[in-house]
Amino acid sequence: MHGSDRKPAPPQTGSGLSSTEEVIARLDEFRSRRGYVNPQQGPMAAALPGVFDGYRVFYKALVLDEKHLAPLEKEFVWLVLLCVANELGTHHLNLFFKHGGTNAQASAAFRLAAWVAGVSSFVFVEQNWQRYFPEVRARDTYLAGVDALIAGLEGVTPEWAHLALLSAHSGAHSKWGVAAELEAGYALGIPEAKMAEAMSVALWPCGANSFHDAAGVWLELIRAGRVPASPQFKAWAELPSQDGFELKPR
Repeated sequence: MHGSDRKPAPPQTGSGLSSTEEVIARLDEFRSRRGYVNPQQGPMAAALPGVFDGYRVFYKALVLDEKHLAPLEKEFVWLVLLCVANELGTHHLNLFFKHGGTNAQASAAFRLAAWVAGVSSFVFVEQNWQRYFPEVRARDTYLAGVDALIAGLEGVTPEWAHLALLSAHSGAHSKWGVAAELEAGYALGIPEAKMAEAMSVALWPCGANSFHDAAGVWLELIRAGRVPASPQFKAWAELPSQDGFELKPR
């Protein structure tokens, strides 16, 4: 028989799939809480129910539950991050509007997102040209630019800007940007709990490695004494064997 003449094979019994009723129930339950479902939830609901259940719990804890960032503050962070990640995220746009987000705040978010995209220029200057411009430090120029981007825009504080940039640099895998923003955060007195939450937000749209790499930068800054970490974070930094599994040559 030609391929076009073949009939679809019937579903295999004992295939390990959940029943149709179970799949629909799982997806409907999630939809009732969030108002929508995403495509990846279908395969999980049908074939990986344990993963589906873990997904629901993790998503709620990471994205939905209120922790350290205020509602509008969190959605401002999301706005910058999603713009950098080129993710549509319309439910976060809805929350931004719902919590009173303004055009001035949106304007600041778009400026900051573009600033993240150009951070490679500062990295280049610091690594290659800094000795020719000893009085124009790349890091200081970067931070002055952040101040200029939000100057005169009502409803956007330096704390908001730097939390959003920390999240966006984490998502963009910019270790230079993460280091600059962590140092700026400590200098401004931003609580570590807020910085940790902003950094973790990048995990969802940009992948687990974004949080992994950003946390590694934080670890190095604490160990080098470049930031005044709390006792809790110093205790973390002092723990051994945090560089992953070391595979010795055979």
